[in-house]
Amino acid sequence: MTTQTIPHPLLRLHEIRRRFMLGETTIEALNSVSLEIRSGEFLAVWGPSGSGKSTMMNIIGLIDAPTSGEVWFEGQNTRSLNDDALTDFRGQKIGFVFQGFNLVPVLSALENVMLPMQVQGVSEKKARDRATAALVDVGLERFKLSRPDKLSGGQRQRVAIARALAVEPKLVIADEPTANLDSENSRMVVNLMRDMNRARGVTFVFTTHDPRLLEHVDRKILLRDGNIESDEVVA
Repeated sequence: MTTQTIPHPLLRLHEIRRRFMLGETTIEALNSVSLEIRSGEFLAVWGPSGSGKSTMMNIIGLIDAPTSGEVWFEGQNTRSLNDDALTDFRGQKIGFVFQGFNLVPVLSALENVMLPMQVQGVSEKKARDRATAALVDVGLERFKLSRPDKLSGGQRQRVAIARALAVEPKLVIADEPTANLDSENSRMVVNLMRDMNRARGVTFVFTTHDPRLLEHVDRKILLRDGNIESDEVVA
């Protein structure tokens, strides 16, 4: 009889707690959260302000360490990585999209997309080729020499998505990627992320406080007061 191997989840959080001190008060940002995310998912974490969404994204993205608990990525316990190894691991595996775009004002769209790859030591030619292809994918090839101040908010967020995808990550994390956009551009950005998820098979996890965006996802997790209140797979 053939034994079928069940693949590891892409990411697993096990009993994650994150506490902060505010003066003499302890803030429990996440309270024993456990979660599995599989390759190819398009998942939203939503809930009110202060529910712990950004804290969860920082831990999933290996930017912040939990107070207790474990983060496993592709079957590896990330607690075993030292700071340098963790930085390399994060740069190779994870792309980030931020609500404030985080583009370098003096660099062109193309140079902004190239930057994370150059930090990793990718050759200039390879970084340029990947960045150009990513800008084509998000429909901004003709703006590749434009600086951020010459682009609209929606275009800047598309550059940020291209930058996240150009590193060829396994996971893209987007923390409130539509917070600074109007309704039309918000829908456009979520649809673009969805298209890239389907075309490239990249896992996307994004946070939102806008329930209208949840109609686009495969799975939605409601976070409230640092706890997962519901975890719903959308049919």
